[in-house]
Amino acid sequence: MATTASTPAQSGVFSRDRLIQTLAQSWSYLFLLVVFLFFSVQGTNFFTVGNISQILVNSTLVMLMALGQTYVIITAGIDLSIAWTVGLASVVGARVMRDLMNGAPILGGTPTGLPVALLVGVVLSLLVVVIPGLVNGVLVARIKVPPFIATLGMYGIVRGIAFLLTDGQQVVSNLPVELREFLRAFGNGSLVYYIPGLGVRWFSQPLDLTPDQLRNVDRWLPYPVLVTAVVVVVFGFVLSRTQFGRHTYAIGGNEDAAIRSGINVQRHLIVIYIISALAAGIAGLLYLARFTAGAPQAGEQQLLDSVAAVVIGGTSLFGGAGKIRGAVVGALIIGVLKTGLVNLNVDSLWQFVVVGLVIIIAVVVNQAQALLERQKGHG
Repeated sequence: MATTASTPAQSGVFSRDRLIQTLAQSWSYLFLLVVFLFFSVQGTNFFTVGNISQILVNSTLVMLMALGQTYVIITAGIDLSIAWTVGLASVVGARVMRDLMNGAPILGGTPTGLPVALLVGVVLSLLVVVIPGLVNGVLVARIKVPPFIATLGMYGIVRGIAFLLTDGQQVVSNLPVELREFLRAFGNGSLVYYIPGLGVRWFSQPLDLTPDQLRNVDRWLPYPVLVTAVVVVVFGFVLSRTQFGRHTYAIGGNEDAAIRSGINVQRHLIVIYIISALAAGIAGLLYLARFTAGAPQAGEQQLLDSVAAVVIGGTSLFGGAGKIRGAVVGALIIGVLKTGLVNLNVDSLWQFVVVGLVIIIAVVVNQAQALLERQKGHG
């Protein structure tokens, strides 16, 4: 039997196409490396443990919102309501914890201890945010309201409820001292501290440090980053290694085919929007811990950044493709860009321009990759 050998021209085309495809698939990782190296060279004290830890902490809010958004966008949807779901979770958590520890009359007037207040506050916050996620899912899956419209309407509803719970105020502060100190220690603390001359300290730094020692403390593994890392692992495992994840891709790729294959698409979509709301709820609780206050508008400015992180990470806005690790890289790119521009004393308004340009680049790269795959399919 005669065999057909590829010509040099064919091999060249194959190698070129394969190189282009590889670059298209991994461009976000390369871009993250390039911008990080650029700011490390051009900035001041950018490549330090303290600054890297701060970038990671600052990225947690966007990253958590992007995790849930990834699930939604893979199904060819979008969730705008998480902009205020984050704030709702922080407000509910702050009010419940405060009222329990202060012994609110509606609760019988008997104050509770810190552990009970924390547990009830966290659980109630996550239960409350399930409601907008459930309603979003029902509207999209059963009533067939377009995701943009359904979640835009919920955006307004959740916004109003969050402000009603704060009596129109911007924040819920006036927390009991014990609660405030615990939240601050967790939201701004780290698992490991390295103090020059004193070595490593676990869980908390010594209280008797001099001002010079305080300035030189390196904080490793901040608690918000550890919490976010656990959520990333869980979300990534579910999406990539379970039947639920495979069904998510199937629905985004071709909903009709998914229905014919026996997938309960309506129920699945409802769960997807609940997952998105829960991720936003966790982000809201971390916001409460970091700033020791609940704020209705806590996630408003991060909404577009979360969508940008998902798109930059390679998730298709048309559904059917995307990975959790891509959303993580996208969130880190945005965090590095914003921190780096501040480090270089660039006007903060340029952050919007730069992030917008990166989004456009990401969409162009994704479209080029899709075009290349279609050409290979027809070849």
